[in-house]
Amino acid sequence: MKIPTTLKHKPVIVTENYEKVDGRSAYNSDAKGLSLGLAQWNDRGKVDISAKVWRHTGEKWSRQSEELPLHRVLDLAILICRTQLYFQEQAYRYQKLYDENQPQIDRIGLQGDAMTVAVCTDNEKLDQDIQLFRQALSEDDELIGERLRTLSRILKEMGY
Repeated sequence: MKIPTTLKHKPVIVTENYEKVDGRSAYNSDAKGLSLGLAQWNDRGKVDISAKVWRHTGEKWSRQSEELPLHRVLDLAILICRTQLYFQEQAYRYQKLYDENQPQIDRIGLQGDAMTVAVCTDNEKLDQDIQLFRQALSEDDELIGERLRTLSRILKEMGY
C-alpha cells in the first residue's frame, strides 16, 4: 500500500511494507508504513523533519496515524533501552520489582539537563501492572533484541 504524499506530512524516506514486520502484529497490522519527511507543523521558513507511523483502517488512512519529531523517536528509543536494562539487571532485586523508597531508575543527561526515568508510583495498580509489564517485556525479548542488535550495528557503522 502506497503512503499518501498529498497530506500535510511530506514523506521523503519510506517503509511501505511495515505491516509485514510490525512485531507481534506482523502481517496483521493496521500500521502500513513508516516515513521520515517534512513535518506537518512546519511554519514558513522553518523546516522540521518528523517520523510518522501510517495506519490504515482497511478503507481509509486513519486519524490515529502518529507523527513525531525525530528527537522524540530517539528519546523513546533511549527510554526503551534504559527500561530493558533495568528489568534485566535491577528489577529482580526487589520484591515488587522496584524500590518503593527510590522509584527513580536513572537520570540521563540530554541538552544540559537530564531525562528522569522512574517507576510510575502514581499508578494505583502498579503492583499488578509492573508484573504484567515485565512478563510482556520478557515475551517480546526476541522481537526487541533483534531490533536493538540491528540498531547497535547501524550505530557502530555510523561511528557511535
